[in-house]
Amino acid sequence: MENYNIVLVEIPELGRLLEVSSANHKRLCPSQVLGVRMGLAGMRSVDLAENHSKKDLLVIIETDGCFANGVIAATRVQIGHRNLRVEDYGKVAATFINTKTGEAVRIHPKVTVREHARDFAPD
Repeated sequence: MENYNIVLVEIPELGRLLEVSSANHKRLCPSQVLGVRMGLAGMRSVDLAENHSKKDLLVIIETDGCFANGVIAATRVQIGHRNLRVEDYGKVAATFINTKTGEAVRIHPKVTVREHARDFAPD
């Protein structure tokens, strides 16, 4: 299995997606930022755009909570639509599967990512 380094880049829609993610919370937290960024990176990795059909993407997340809400905001997947599965292993990781092509990628953060997220959303 190959390892890929995802470079942090400016994402024009990031602010809007973070608002969506934090709408169900009292505040924005670093885990939501990470979830949104990983959700967007996962879709790009399997060649899906933000406006993908709900049937084109399956996401398997390995933890619940705020991280999951970030992934959901970015990818628009839902348990009720059967395109999101939660396998709670306590890992901050997600697998993104393009159901049309069969292409899949598992993404997990580097150890230093929490500090980057905290710097982005200190409050």
